Formats: sequence, structure tokens, C-alpha cells
Amino acid sequence: MTCRPTDFHPALRVVHWLMAAMVLAMLFIGVGMVSTTGPLYLVLLALHRPVGIAILMLVLIRLPLRLATGAPTLPADLPMLQQRIAKGTHVLLYAAMLGLPLIGWAMLSAGGYPVALTKGIALPPILPHDLALYALLREAHTVVALLFFALILVHFVAALMHGLIRRDGVLRSMTVGHAKPAVGPPTPTEKYSTTPAADDD
Repeated sequence: MTCRPTDFHPALRVVHWLMAAMVLAMLFIGVGMVSTTGPLYLVLLALHRPVGIAILMLVLIRLPLRLATGAPTLPADLPMLQQRIAKGTHVLLYAAMLGLPLIGWAMLSAGGYPVALTKGIALPPILPHDLALYALLREAHTVVALLFFALILVHFVAALMHGLIRRDGVLRSMTVGHAKPAVGPPTPTEKYSTTPAADDD
């Protein structure tokens, strides 16, 4: 039987928090794009596309890394319903992190817009030019984005519950990790100690 880790793999933790920062940035970029029609819109759009593709690349790294390194077991005293919700939420988060940028890429391809990463680098289209499909994918992109940020809110609240209320080590497993028990040669006292004999009366 394989012993499960007490913490997520350090590389997985780094990717997780890097992606968290990028997703948070995308939240502000998205809100700015919705509320802006001036020149700032083009600046935000130019940021939105490469950051979205960067998130896609990171999740393609993160998913196999997560499968290869495993995950800590949830606390045994956590109700089964909450454990199922936690696992289901993680599956949906991965699906959204994969699906949202792919839908965006497909949407822009159908609309005939380039997915520009830098001034001289653009991704190839993954769908033919089709304005009806573009409109459908645009609507899907908005719906999935709203569901994604709702999932993030649930995930954030659950993390705070584990870290501040339950204090069961779940949040620590994705942040600083748990202290490793010191392993070394026995001290002289430990090496030669024996069970003391009973005192003579």
C-alpha cells in the first residue's frame, strides 16, 4: 500500500500559486474589459489573450504533475459529503482552467481574430471562420467564466475554513507544508537507556 504525502509536491504548490495570481489578474482584467469602452479596452484585451494562454500552458503542466505526485488525504473527521464536494470542486476547477482558454481560443478563431501572444507571435486558428459559431462560443465563454469564478469563491471559502476554523493542516499542505520530523542518530541517553529497575525496599 502506497503511503500518501502529507503535503502537495513543492513544484505543484509553486504552479498552484502562480496560477492563482494569474487567475486573480484575469478577474480584474475581465471586469475592466466589461466596464471599459475606451482605449484602455484594447490594452486589457492585449493582456487577456496571452495571460489566458499562459494559464492553459500551466494547467497542462499542473495536471500530469498532480496525477504523478498525488495529493494528501483529506481529514478523516471531515464529513463524507464535504469530501465529495471538495473532490468534485477540484475536478470542475481543472475542467474550467482547461476549458475556458480553449473556448476563448476557439471563439477568436471562429471570429477571425488572431490570438496574439506578443507583437510578432500569434497562435494559429483552431476553428474555421464562422460568425454564428463565434457568437455561440462568446456566450459560452461568458457563462463558463462566471461559473469558474463562483467555483473559485467556494474554493477560497473552503480554504479559509480549513486554515482558520478547523486548522486541520489542509491549507498548510498547499502553502508552507508541514515540518518534517527530525531524523538522526540516537542521543547517548536514547542509545543506552533501559527500563529502570524497581527500587529495593
